[in-house]
Amino acid sequence: MLVKYRQMFLILLALLTALTLPGVAFGDYITITRLTPVAEPEWEVYNRLGVAKLVNSDLDGAIADFSKALELNPNYILAYVNRGNAKVGKSDWDGAIVDFSKAIELDPKYAIAYSNRGAAKRGRGDLDAAITDCSKAIELDPKYATPYLIRGDAKKDKGDLDGAIADYSKDIKLDPKFVGVYFRRGEAKKEKGDLDGATVDFSKAIKLKPKTADDYRNRGNARRAKGDLDGAITDYSTAIELRPKFTAAYNDRGEAKRGKGDLDAAIADCSKAIELDPKYAIAYSNRGVAKKEKGDLAGADEDLAQAAKLRGR
Repeated sequence: MLVKYRQMFLILLALLTALTLPGVAFGDYITITRLTPVAEPEWEVYNRLGVAKLVNSDLDGAIADFSKALELNPNYILAYVNRGNAKVGKSDWDGAIVDFSKAIELDPKYAIAYSNRGAAKRGRGDLDAAITDCSKAIELDPKYATPYLIRGDAKKDKGDLDGAIADYSKDIKLDPKFVGVYFRRGEAKKEKGDLDGATVDFSKAIKLKPKTADDYRNRGNARRAKGDLDGAITDYSTAIELRPKFTAAYNDRGEAKRGKGDLDAAIADCSKAIELDPKYAIAYSNRGVAKKEKGDLAGADEDLAQAAKLRGR
């Protein structure tokens, strides 16, 4: 029996910065397909072995197993899709697109293959093509939530925040318990200046998954932008409790404390951020501003100079 999995289970850390918002894995919208092992042909055995390696982050081993499955059965659609997923994990966008395209050639109505190819095209930076593929997946299966998420991300990358929010909202309607989409919609709303809406979305994400430090930090950012400094500090502190080495949360909490006029505490938080990441330029800059406001002009000049040096100025 073919099963659609909502998430990949594989945490592709290398893709977080390049492709998604902080704290959200690219695997959120890559769907792995599997078969129930009942009197399997040999190619299906290799597919299952590949999937096991894929979810355990052994990408090269997974690719080798999927390739063996395809040697045994060159028309085995699932192996093309899953090998494409493994190539996505290696940021081999072109190779992934070839595999997803082969799956589509074999089954032109296979919505998962269009959706996954759209994700790979977004990874390659081809946003219009990603939107086209996701739209095709939606046309084939309007109740399949994942392509709405990918298309929303591509639209957000293009600056179409309203379009992104509409797609995220559709995803939420289809799968209201998926945390990642609330995070994304909250970010899009924050960029539009809808800080109340962003706060609501981040709060929903926290309610669904209370132990995620990034969501507290993001809600803290929205609250700080609204002027709710006490609420922001509470959220940043919770993020730090959940992730004691959360450099950005220390820096952000320092900025909120500076906004309240608590300059010593602000300097202490920025110093902690610098201790955790000595190349974190924004923390030097913010500490320099706090020192200047406190009257420590020499210390301020030193920190601001270091920030400029780290930024290559």
